Amino acid sequence: MRHTLFVCTTCKRGPGDAPLGPDFIATLGSADLPQGMDVVGTACMSNCARPLSVALAAPGKATYMLAEIDPATDMEPLLELARLYAEKPDGQTKLLERPKAIRRKIIGRIPAMLAGQE
Repeated sequence: MRHTLFVCTTCKRGPGDAPLGPDFIATLGSADLPQGMDVVGTACMSNCARPLSVALAAPGKATYMLAEIDPATDMEPLLELARLYAEKPDGQTKLLERPKAIRRKIIGRIPAMLAGQE
């Protein structure tokens, strides 16, 4: 199954700052991602007040959106969450099994589409 880690390519920390996403995407490209996980940049995830936004998604699985990801400190916890997500048949993770460093950065879980609703 293909999994996708979406990274916002327009998130900035402040006016005049460079977008955070492109460099983070490049770093993730050489990281130990779960097998079958792609990193995809996407313009504006509509969470501009809490940069950097990322999301985990896969067909038939819940989608998670995260905010305030710091590329300097959240890389390993994000990779750990991605591995956990990839292992779960429905994508749903429990609060206490998520990496503590990014537990509170998950701002939403969108249920998977039900069969026949696609």
